[in-house]
Amino acid sequence: MKTILNVIWLVLSGFWLFLAYMVAGLVLCITIIGIPFGIAAFRIGVYALWPFGYTTVERRDAGAPSCVGNILWLVLAGWWLAIGHIVTGLALCVTIIGIPFGIANFKLIPVSLFPLGREIVPTDRPFATTW
Repeated sequence: MKTILNVIWLVLSGFWLFLAYMVAGLVLCITIIGIPFGIAAFRIGVYALWPFGYTTVERRDAGAPSCVGNILWLVLAGWWLAIGHIVTGLALCVTIIGIPFGIANFKLIPVSLFPLGREIVPTDRPFATTW
């Protein structure tokens, strides 16, 4: 079932979200200061490409730099990304067929707000440990 949902998601919005996050990641990686944010954008982009069957978990080894980076990300980009996912999710939930895709957009909100210090794992192991 998750494969069918991922293919439909890919056609409807996943590919465009993926491209947007990849372009944002490339732009962020131009500067040395933006590299951690660019890597986070790449991670979110891959997650936005195939959201069904995956979830995010907090990394226990993420420290204060992740917290500071998340605050910067929230102020500069996260807020706008979250609003975009909320609006798109609500629009998709208008139809019965679009409800799973709206939920997938809502699932992207936490990682779009605070991407640093999070890891994307398959849903069959949501409590994966990081090394």
